[in-house]
Amino acid sequence: MTSEPSGGPYVAMATFCEKVLQEKDGVFSIIRAIDRITISMSGPGAPTEMPAGVINYPIVITLRSGFAKGRYNLTLQPQSPSGKILGQVSVGILLEGDDRSANVILNANIAAPEEGLYWFDVLLEDQLLTRIPMRLIYQRMSQGPLPSPA
Repeated sequence: MTSEPSGGPYVAMATFCEKVLQEKDGVFSIIRAIDRITISMSGPGAPTEMPAGVINYPIVITLRSGFAKGRYNLTLQPQSPSGKILGQVSVGILLEGDDRSANVILNANIAAPEEGLYWFDVLLEDQLLTRIPMRLIYQRMSQGPLPSPA
């Protein structure tokens, strides 16, 4: 009894970064992979709670085809620390099989209403492949006079 080979695609990379460079030969360079953002505010008017902000960094997802071949929908679905789904974005990808890669670069522009750990689910045809974490940290700095030397 023989069976068809199966397996794939495989996640080679899924990360936020500061910048993505694409060389003339099509090779990508990922600059400063990140998984946390610190938002700092100072001064007498700095709020005690983090004001709503935006996560605005590129997301790079690289899949190795394995035995998967064909056109698929890849979806990114962010979730806030309180569990709220913050929309989703889908793109079509082509998996060519074997060691061939599908590279997806998404420019995230996601509303961040609260401090904490955000999860970005990566789905292929509605099946979870992986999750990308991004932690937002709010740092409030109060300003006051420095102590005088004794």
